[in-house]
Amino acid sequence: MKLVKWSAAGAFMIVLSACSNSDTGSSAQGDSEDWKPDRSIEFVAPAGAGGGWDTTARMLSKVIEEEGLADQSFGVVNKPGGGGAVGWAYINNRNDPHNIFVASPPLLFIPLNGQSEYGYEDFTPLANLIADYGAFAVREDAKWDTLDELFEDMRDDPASVSIIGASAPGSMDHMQFVTFADAAGVDITKIKYVSDQEGGALTAVLNGSVEVLSSDMSEAAEQARAGKLKILATTAPERLEGDFLENIPTGMEQGIDAQFVIWRGIFGPGDMSESEISYYEDLFREASESEAFDEIRVSMGWDEEFMGHEEFKSFLDEQNLEIEELINDLGLGQ
Repeated sequence: MKLVKWSAAGAFMIVLSACSNSDTGSSAQGDSEDWKPDRSIEFVAPAGAGGGWDTTARMLSKVIEEEGLADQSFGVVNKPGGGGAVGWAYINNRNDPHNIFVASPPLLFIPLNGQSEYGYEDFTPLANLIADYGAFAVREDAKWDTLDELFEDMRDDPASVSIIGASAPGSMDHMQFVTFADAAGVDITKIKYVSDQEGGALTAVLNGSVEVLSSDMSEAAEQARAGKLKILATTAPERLEGDFLENIPTGMEQGIDAQFVIWRGIFGPGDMSESEISYYEDLFREASESEAFDEIRVSMGWDEEFMGHEEFKSFLDEQNLEIEELINDLGLGQ
């Protein structure tokens, strides 16, 4: 199975602690009764306002509130820093089922890179909600018209082309490009990746400082529509829907057996009872199935990809093993 390809639930079951004994608010009543929050939920986006985590949390909270799906409010709080590590440490220290957070692949990447002491196994996966996708783009006047043409040059000289993204080395933008390059037979240890976490990646491609942008689809598509960028491929397994997006080929169409899904799911602290997990899993399933959230997915270009607690946990276990192997190949592991 290729990196971040969706998988079915594993054959094993995850048995969790019957209840939490935290004095910060976790349930002590056990699983003989149904747990419900007794105060408002603090929904943490472990990044600044406006990014994918923040947008997902706010849109989900909006649906829950406007559809009357919960008795308590879901207030979004931003905890930026460390690529998510600051927010993860906050949740771990609180250890309270009234504190949850949204996450995506960096929850796997960052700990494997040694940049956070907390990883996905320290938390409780409650549900995955959506699938988003990335893109590889170049200036409109670049010599490459397909991703395969780009990789043909890089197979001969991997360092001859510079790649830029908004994430740190070993994190999302870097790893989605590495995933495809590896599948295309490029020596990934020699790839020249530039990390620009200050918002200058797009400008660097447009002014010719670097050749290739690895980003999420929304950023690349906006500039491609304006005629400034040319998108060589999307990381999706199939072409995306939409008047513009449907014209962008996948890497798989070009003979590159890879895909990269930017999953976004919700997690709670590690010490959660089965009844606490069930409450959130049922709530997020209901939100995901609502027309209101479907409209948001369509407007954002997100795919529906709901996974409950056990399926999500199995998926993460599998992905972590594959990502760890690739990061070690790059020499970025702990």
